[in-house]
Amino acid sequence: MAKAKSAFVCTECGAEYSKWQGQCTSCQEWNTLSEVRLAAARPGAASGGAGSGRSGYAGALTREVVDLANVDLSEVPRLSSTFGEFDRVLGGGLVPGSAVLLGGHPGAGKSTLLLQSACKLAQSRRVLYVTGEESLSQVAMRAHRLQLPVQGLKMLAETSVETILAVAERERPEILVIDSIQTMHLEDIASAPGGVAQVRESAAALTRFAKQTNTVLLLVGHVTKDGTLAGPKVLEHMIDASLLLEGGADSRFRTLRGQKNRFGAVNELGVFAMLEHGLKEVKNPSAIFLSRTQEQSPGSLVMVVWEGTRPILVEVQALLDDSALGNPRRVAVGLDPNRLAMLLAVLHRHGGLFTGDQDVFLNVVGGVKVLETSADLAVLLAVVSSLQSRPLPRELVVFGEVGLSGEIRPVPSGQERIVEAAKHGFTRAIVPRGNAPKTSPPGMEVVAVDKLAEALEAL
Repeated sequence: MAKAKSAFVCTECGAEYSKWQGQCTSCQEWNTLSEVRLAAARPGAASGGAGSGRSGYAGALTREVVDLANVDLSEVPRLSSTFGEFDRVLGGGLVPGSAVLLGGHPGAGKSTLLLQSACKLAQSRRVLYVTGEESLSQVAMRAHRLQLPVQGLKMLAETSVETILAVAERERPEILVIDSIQTMHLEDIASAPGGVAQVRESAAALTRFAKQTNTVLLLVGHVTKDGTLAGPKVLEHMIDASLLLEGGADSRFRTLRGQKNRFGAVNELGVFAMLEHGLKEVKNPSAIFLSRTQEQSPGSLVMVVWEGTRPILVEVQALLDDSALGNPRRVAVGLDPNRLAMLLAVLHRHGGLFTGDQDVFLNVVGGVKVLETSADLAVLLAVVSSLQSRPLPRELVVFGEVGLSGEIRPVPSGQERIVEAAKHGFTRAIVPRGNAPKTSPPGMEVVAVDKLAEALEAL
């Protein structure tokens, strides 16, 4: 038998090295190389034959070269996950032959979401649910507590990938759920489950089976302390979609965000509510993020952000207070703190308002993380409102990007944002001039601005 070989893989970028070294030369990170014991080569592996076990990884085995113009463009029918918000993040539903990785913190609801979806799908399709972290009785207790239909769902408590693939070959499921990939292991990999080698090779074997049999593969993944998906970076390249389920223990709302999707828009957002009988989709997220108090308070303002393929209205709150420290604090929850510091400098230079002696606290209500620059203008106006202790009108909505020279730049999908704000009863909007519509929605006054000074005067 051929001798098993070892390699050293960077856990940050997935680069491989023949020997250990302190720094990864690809991503420049230190002490990120871990040893991976590779499986012994099988007969025929060098020639890429059937014995290599890696032939036809991306689908049916073929050695013919095909012209791109002759490729069949017939759309593969998608399968509904039974959750509209889940389908939205996936780009329209589950694609046969795809591998989807669902990550999240412990208690976020990953297993609950997939169990609810699997139980409902099992009423009309063949579904195999593999649990490696819980016993079958524990899963049955959860399904009973959530009052889910349990007839037809095939269950398997197993962590051996070879056994799972053998059962899947016999059962031929349309949907295969693995909970979780960190507990799976291959017999010929000499490392513990959850290690770099086991996670990578187990995911590769399961993904290869899914693509060759046109099976939907749903993998549950753990996350690290900083909220990123655990495991080797090469795992993210194997799968077709990477989703992250977020939500604090003190909030009953969960957000499902797409980080990678070969079949839909990236950064699509789905919102769920954790109730007594499991997760329930929230079809109108703006309604829950706009549950404001009746009393007008300084520093509170509504902005329109674009998440994936739809606009969402969220409230941003700013609080400024005299600093007792030599270096005033800059705290931003749900926004980039570095961008907040830049915006405060623009406010001082082009707005004439000094905040260098103030502690600045910023919060996006509802636990939403705003990743786009359309929140710049709303952040600055909320800061000005808190600095001057002047409440802003409740019917005012704002969006726009702020440049370093104080200009207000247009943002994508400006017309759709204004229409969405009008639907929720807002009657006044301050927007970039490039996003101003030719005809405003009924009952909506749109104020178009080019400079930060104009926006401050419009208040």
